[in-house]
Amino acid sequence: MKRFKLLITIILLISLFITPGFKSISLKPHSVYHVYLKGKSLGLISSKKRLEDYIDKKQQEIKNRYKVSKVYLPEDLDIVKEITYSNSVKSVEEIYSEIKDISPFTISGYMIKIKGVDTKDSNGKTIKGQTKIIYCLDKNMFENAIQKTVKSFIPESDYEAYANDTQEEIKDTGSIIKNIYIENKITIKKQNIPIDKTIYQTEEDLTKFLLFGTTEKQATYTIKKGDTIPTVAANNKLSVEEFLIANTNFTDENSLLSPGQEVTLGIIKPQFNVIEDDYVVERQTKPFTTETQYDDDKYTDYSKVIQAGVPGEEKVTRRVFKKNGETISTQPLSTETIKEPVTEIIVKGTKPTYTPGYGAPVPTKGQWGWPATCSNITSPFGWRWGSLHDGTDIAGCGFGSNIFAAQAGTVVESKKKTGGYPGGYGDRGEYIIIDHHNGYYSLYAHMCPGCRRVSAGEQVEKGQVIGGMGMTGMATGIHVHFSIWYGYPYRGVAQNPMAFY
Repeated sequence: MKRFKLLITIILLISLFITPGFKSISLKPHSVYHVYLKGKSLGLISSKKRLEDYIDKKQQEIKNRYKVSKVYLPEDLDIVKEITYSNSVKSVEEIYSEIKDISPFTISGYMIKIKGVDTKDSNGKTIKGQTKIIYCLDKNMFENAIQKTVKSFIPESDYEAYANDTQEEIKDTGSIIKNIYIENKITIKKQNIPIDKTIYQTEEDLTKFLLFGTTEKQATYTIKKGDTIPTVAANNKLSVEEFLIANTNFTDENSLLSPGQEVTLGIIKPQFNVIEDDYVVERQTKPFTTETQYDDDKYTDYSKVIQAGVPGEEKVTRRVFKKNGETISTQPLSTETIKEPVTEIIVKGTKPTYTPGYGAPVPTKGQWGWPATCSNITSPFGWRWGSLHDGTDIAGCGFGSNIFAAQAGTVVESKKKTGGYPGGYGDRGEYIIIDHHNGYYSLYAHMCPGCRRVSAGEQVEKGQVIGGMGMTGMATGIHVHFSIWYGYPYRGVAQNPMAFY
C-alpha cells in the first residue's frame, strides 16, 4: 500500500513538470538579483553587473553632456542578491526599459553641504540657519570657486599678503588682517548624483552661484558721461562695497569710469559668510562738545557762537570684524589723545518768538552736533543688499558711552521696541526720536538697556546727553544707529546724516 502511494506521488510530480504552460522549477538553488525601483519589485535578473554595463553603454548622451566616463544606476534603484529555485528571470533590456523614463541615472561627483545659510521666503522674510546643498563634478573646482568667492570680499593684494605672511608691520597707522575664515560649516562628500539635480561643471558658474545665489545673467548698466561709482551704486540700490564686489576690475570708489563701459549691477547674495578679522590703528577726529549759555534779553531765534569749536585728534587702536566685506562690529583696544578738542560755546536767547512746535530755524551744514563720543563710522548711509540703510552706524565708543542730541527739540518717542514695526523700524531695541520743529527729526537706536535719560514730551538742547550706547534690538555689536529724517521717521524721507556735518 505504501509503495502504491509513493508511486502515485511521483506520477503527480512528473505531470506538473510536463503540463503545458507551467513554469519550470529548478530542483537546484541558484543566485539571482531582485530589482526594486522606489520600493516596487521589477523582477529578477541573473547579473547585476550586466545591468550596470548595459546602462553605461546606453547613456552615451549623459557622458557627452557631463564629460564623464561612466553612468551609474538610479539613486532609488535597489538590487538585492537572493537564493531561489526559480528560473523566471528578466533580461537587462527589459529592466532598462522599465526604469529609463521613471528615475534619473547618476554620475560620480561631490555633494557639498553648507550649514547656517540665511535665505528669504517669497514675502522677503529672512529664514535663518538653512542648509544649502550643492553638487559639482570636481572637488578641486569647488575649492577654487570657494577661494575666488572669498577674494571677492577682500582686496587681492591684502589677501595675498595675509596668505603669504608678508603683511607689513604697522608703524604709525594702518591695518593688518589677523584672520580670515568661513563662518559656516562646510562638508564635502563623494557620491553618485542624480542627473536631474543642478550639477556645476565649471568654476565660473559655481563661483557666480556662491556669490549671487544664481547663475542667471546679472543686470548691467552702460556708463554715461559724469557717472561715478558712488552715484551708479546709489541709483541702483547698491552700496559701493557691493558694486566693487560685483565688478572686481575696480579697486575703489574713486576708480575712473569710461562712457560706454558696461558694469554689473547684481545684488550680492553670498551662499556662505566670509569673516575678516582686522587689527586697525588710525588717527581720527575727536569731536568737540558744545556749551550753551542763555541770555534772557535775547529771543529764541538768537544764537551766537562766542567760541568756535575745534575738533581734536586721537589715535585709536581697535579690532574690526567684517562679514562679506561689511563691517559688523568693532572692539576698541586703546585710545591715545593727540590733540584735545576746543569746546564750542554758544549764546542763545530765551524769549519765545514762535509757538512751540512750529517755525524753528533749520540748522545748516556744520551746525549739527555729533551724537557720540567717538567718530568711527562702521556702516554708512546707503543701499545694501537691495535695501536702504537709512542712517549712519557709529561704534567704538564703548558700552554705555554718552549719546547726545544732535539739535534742540522735543522728544516724541523714547521706547524699548522689539520685533517688527509697521512703519519700518524693524527691531531698533531701545531708541529715541527727537522733533526739531523745522520738519527734521533725528533717531538714535540700539541704546543700552535702561540707558534712555529722557522721556517723550521733554525739551532737549543740542549736545544734551539723552542715552547710552548699546546693542539692543537687531545689532551685532555695540553702536548707535543715528538717522535724520525730513518728516516723521519712516513716513518722511531719510537723509544722509553726513550731509549735515
